[in-house]
Amino acid sequence: MSLDPAVVAALSGVSTATLTTVLLKKGLRNVWMRGTRPLRPGQPRLVGRAFTLRFVPAREDLATPESWGSPISTRAAIEAMPAGCIAVVDAMGVTDAGIFGDILCARMKKRGVAALVTDGVVRDGAGVLGTGLPVWCQGVAAPASVAGLTFVAWQQPVGCGGVAVFPDDVVVVDDDGAVLIPAALLEQVVPVAVEQERLEGWIMGEVERGAELPGLYPPNEANRARYEATKSRP
Repeated sequence: MSLDPAVVAALSGVSTATLTTVLLKKGLRNVWMRGTRPLRPGQPRLVGRAFTLRFVPAREDLATPESWGSPISTRAAIEAMPAGCIAVVDAMGVTDAGIFGDILCARMKKRGVAALVTDGVVRDGAGVLGTGLPVWCQGVAAPASVAGLTFVAWQQPVGCGGVAVFPDDVVVVDDDGAVLIPAALLEQVVPVAVEQERLEGWIMGEVERGAELPGLYPPNEANRARYEATKSRP
């Protein structure tokens, strides 16, 4: 199910740092995927539904170059990815075998995939960057995936960077990494996150004008009233 463009637009204006705070207030502490760093810093913030892929440890009879032609393969999974999704790949944190290279990333880009997020690494680093597919990962390694991993499934619950990710959960990525919003909480999170981002923007403006932090961050009753008054201005 594709995301409402209004939701994408709203979350595109909310940092992953703000989202972790909003989710913390809802009792979710483990939503930031460890090891998910932008391969190219400075990319726009992106929002999409999670399309999950899962690797397990390499087993010699299964993790072979021949497996790339199997019906259960990364190649087949890519052909099932809908436009606008964010591919979230559970590579178990393995950093000496690249899950995807330039050709697979080029195909994902052609299919309209918004981004690739993994707790592992990619290979053909320069080529991957050349495809224009935004990637969040732990870095680059020359060996192919089958050197350390066996691909087993897509669109199943996975663990990426220590976070439980279910198909169709929502992922937001920026320079601080990748954050998960559970699908069932999306409608609750979006308006609160947008409001929190606006509040923090106002607080930053006050700090730049020389205001002291106590009573401002978080705002006390008087400062909250001052902030609320700004919302009625044109």
